Amino acid sequence: MSLSLTVEDLLEYSAWQRARWFAFFRADPARLALSGGQHGDGRFTTVGDLVKHTFSAELRYVQRLKMMPLSDFTTLDSTDLSVLETLADQSRQALKQLLTDFPEQEWDAPREFVILNVRVLTTPKKIVFHVLMHEIRHWAQIGTLCRIGGHTPEFHDFLASPVWAGIAQ
Repeated sequence: MSLSLTVEDLLEYSAWQRARWFAFFRADPARLALSGGQHGDGRFTTVGDLVKHTFSAELRYVQRLKMMPLSDFTTLDSTDLSVLETLADQSRQALKQLLTDFPEQEWDAPREFVILNVRVLTTPKKIVFHVLMHEIRHWAQIGTLCRIGGHTPEFHDFLASPVWAGIAQ
């Protein structure tokens, strides 16, 4: 038996997750200021920092693949939900545009990148899937941090998403 998960499936799932998370944060914007945990590496001290990182990483990977200068997001306020929603829209639009415009013959051609002082040799196709899985991983981390902080989000599992006709009640 052969099963497959497409980039379109992951885009649909992450769009559904984003909508649910933004509704969760709109209900109580102070949730963005919840602690990022005592054992982090110092880069993300709040939940909002992780949210900002998720979207800024998406945009920076697109910029890497397009060989553009990388944007600096350090001054963006990670406690301002409208700023985070704008960044989310920009990063997703850039990723979708990349998927449309990227030369077909280059998807499997390895490229070298330096990311956080680590040399990575990988294909653009793998980077796109990494970006989407990276977001899913961070939403799980954010969910855990919110629960620890006393704020329980709704059910966000893939099973409940609209991808492949899933619904949870």
